[in-house]
Amino acid sequence: MAKIHRYVDHLLDKGYSKWIFIVPSIFMLAFLALPLMTILIRSVTSDFAAHAFSTQAFKALRLSLVTSSITTVLAAAFGTPLAYILARWKIKHKAWIELILDLPIVLPPSVAGVALLIAFGRRGVFGSALSAFGIALPFTTAAVIMAQIFVAAPLYLRSARIGFAHIDQQLEESAYVEGANQWQLFSEIMVPLAMRTLASGAILTWTRALGEFGATILFAGNMEGVTQTMPLAIYLGFERNIGVALALSVVLIFVSVILLLATKKLENQEN
Repeated sequence: MAKIHRYVDHLLDKGYSKWIFIVPSIFMLAFLALPLMTILIRSVTSDFAAHAFSTQAFKALRLSLVTSSITTVLAAAFGTPLAYILARWKIKHKAWIELILDLPIVLPPSVAGVALLIAFGRRGVFGSALSAFGIALPFTTAAVIMAQIFVAAPLYLRSARIGFAHIDQQLEESAYVEGANQWQLFSEIMVPLAMRTLASGAILTWTRALGEFGATILFAGNMEGVTQTMPLAIYLGFERNIGVALALSVVLIFVSVILLLATKKLENQEN
């Protein structure tokens, strides 16, 4: 063992220390990039356009874009005030509240789907009360949005909390000295200063909602034109025709790349 250590030290002294970082980095990069490259290569067939621009693909993409956009808007509308409270106010049990809000990030999507079904299903805890008003949520487009909000909104909340928390406390104190009320402080100072972080969180939320699968299929089902989003269409295509699954995967990768580039641009502007 001592000889091995001396040999390693000898290699490091010879200038090979950089390879300790390069070699594992290459393996990790290859592991993440090669599967995506193989999808792009295998999808290039004469039937690609027919699959990628089929009626089923168009319906699934349209539903994914609409529902993920609604999810992002709702996450921002309801999540921004909550993130502001958690970041700037002194409240009891804040750590437990943040734990609950972050939990959907680490939960398996299937658990999220079961939780939504037990809570809002026709025989769920709140399902009976909703049925009395003629409201049935499971296996509807609304269920898709609810599933996406459950798994994606916590990403926006986390990003917004970080953005609000990093604002200088002196700016808040100066605003109060100038006579600003809580709403003016929030809308005219805090939100503009945290806008890039909020926008970055919104893009991440939209991307996560766009790729949601597990909670959606359990709570909303897989009905074409109603609840069949792009990930569900890919899953169905994988069972019936691998060419369809590959073509739809390429479309979803392309959309995701655009969103990630937008996020990177916002991060660069912030730096």
